[in-house]
Amino acid sequence: MEKINIQFTLFSAFYSPLISAMSGGFLEAEGLDPQWSVSPPGVSALAALKSGSAHVVQSALSQGFTSLNKGETPEAVHFAQINEMDGFFLTGRKPDPAFAWNKLEGAEVVLFNGGQPLAMFKYACHKAGIDFGKIKAIYASGPAEVDRTFRNGQGQYVQEQGPFPQQLQADGIGHVVAQVGKQIGPCGFSSLASTREWLRTDMAKAFMRAYRKTRRYMNETPAAAIARAEKPYFPDIDERVLADCIGTYQQLGCWTPHVEITRAAYETTLDVFEYNGLLKQRYPYEQVCAVPPAG
Repeated sequence: MEKINIQFTLFSAFYSPLISAMSGGFLEAEGLDPQWSVSPPGVSALAALKSGSAHVVQSALSQGFTSLNKGETPEAVHFAQINEMDGFFLTGRKPDPAFAWNKLEGAEVVLFNGGQPLAMFKYACHKAGIDFGKIKAIYASGPAEVDRTFRNGQGQYVQEQGPFPQQLQADGIGHVVAQVGKQIGPCGFSSLASTREWLRTDMAKAFMRAYRKTRRYMNETPAAAIARAEKPYFPDIDERVLADCIGTYQQLGCWTPHVEITRAAYETTLDVFEYNGLLKQRYPYEQVCAVPPAG
C-alpha cells in the first residue's frame, strides 16, 4: 500500500465525498493507504502542499483568487469538486415552516466572521432581496465558536454547516429554517487541490479512480449506510444526526456525480466574490482550475 496524505481545511460531514473515499474503502481498493489531518487554525491547508506534507487538500477556489489578487501565480491547482452547492444552514430558535429571508432584517444572526462563508451568505441575502446591513450580525471564528455562541443563548438565528444544525435540532436547541445553497444555486464551493506536478503521477490517477467511484456511491447509497461507515470519524455526533445531515446534502444536490469543476460553477463563484468586492478582475478558469486526471 502506498501512503497518500490528505489534509482538510475544515472537517465536517459536508466534505463526505472525501471522507467516504476513506471510510468506504475506495482508496484502499486502489492500493492507497490514506493518512488524514486537519490544518491548524489560521493556517491554510495549501501550506501542506507547499511543504510536501500533503498530496491532496480540501480547499476552495477562493484560495486561488487570493494569490491572483496579489499578482502571484497560485502554487496549487483545483482539479475536482467536493461540493457544488453552499452547504450552510440557517437555524432558528423555533420551528418556522413559513420562514422567509426578510425575517433576518432586524434580527440577531450568529455568522462566520469572514472568508467564503460570509461572502456566500452576503450574496445569498442579495439574491433573496434583503439588506444585509439591516441584520444584527454577531461574528464568531470557526465552527466550534459559532456553535458555542448560539448554544450560549446569543442570536435568534445561526449560520452553520452540517452536522452542527442537525445536532442542535436533536438537542432541542434550534430548528433548521433555510439552506443558504438554495439561494445561490450550483457554484464552485469546495474543491480538491494539489500541485500540478502531482496531478501527473500514477498516485493521482489512482486517487481519481477511487474518487469517481466515491461520487457515485454518495448518490446511490442510503444516507444511513454512509453515516454508519463514517461514524468513526465523528465520535461526538449521534449516528442518526449524521445520517440526517448526509441525507439533506444528498437532496440538496451538493454531491453531483461528475467530478470536474464546471465552468458554470466557477463563473458563479466569481459572481459571489465580485459582488463582495473581493476580486481585482474575473480570472480565467485555467488560472485556478485543471481537468482531473484520467483514471
